[in-house]
Amino acid sequence: MKTDYEIKEDVLSKLPWQPNIDETKIGVIVENGVVTLSGIVDNYTKKIAAEKAAKAVKGVKAVALNIEVKYRTEYKKTDKEIAKAVVNALTWDTSVPEDKIAVKVEDGWVYLSGKLKWFYQKDAAKKAVENLLGVKGVVNSIQIKQAVEPSQIKERITKAFKRSADVNAKKVSVVVDGYTVILRGTVNSIAEKDEAQRAAYLAPGVYEVKNELKVQYQREYA
Repeated sequence: MKTDYEIKEDVLSKLPWQPNIDETKIGVIVENGVVTLSGIVDNYTKKIAAEKAAKAVKGVKAVALNIEVKYRTEYKKTDKEIAKAVVNALTWDTSVPEDKIAVKVEDGWVYLSGKLKWFYQKDAAKKAVENLLGVKGVVNSIQIKQAVEPSQIKERITKAFKRSADVNAKKVSVVVDGYTVILRGTVNSIAEKDEAQRAAYLAPGVYEVKNELKVQYQREYA
């Protein structure tokens, strides 16, 4: 098992490799494998990049984001301006049926809701708006609704795990309860845990994924 000190050093060494991030403005605290990131960045994409960097470090069990997004005065936008930009972005993204998505903007935070057939559409909706100027965060509450027999779901997810180079299918069990998928077992990093959840959501018919996978880093010996 990695110590908290080793995890912190790995996170600190990972941050400088993220584009446009000033690692000197990001604070890192590690306690029992849980990483807390704090500080201030001038756009939302930098906050997401810092989160991804921490999640990619082996041994990290969870990441708490206390990073605040503060735009410079010349880049500040009103909620109305952000809402218009969000609607336009969704309209121009051909993979997102914008007429199925409801948008709310409050204090720079974008809230997406509605019902779509595919997870990739939900994911694309978030990616379409998170880079917009003025956005401080995105809460993606879009639901997936698709007519698929529950009996087909487990088989499709299991096959997806076997095809994935980023998920160890032998250590992940899949339980299907109606249209809800429960993932159990162990993974080597949060990045692998997130990838397993993403792969499960991509399976047709999945409405919800309960990710109960535990991060259990195994030190490699020469």
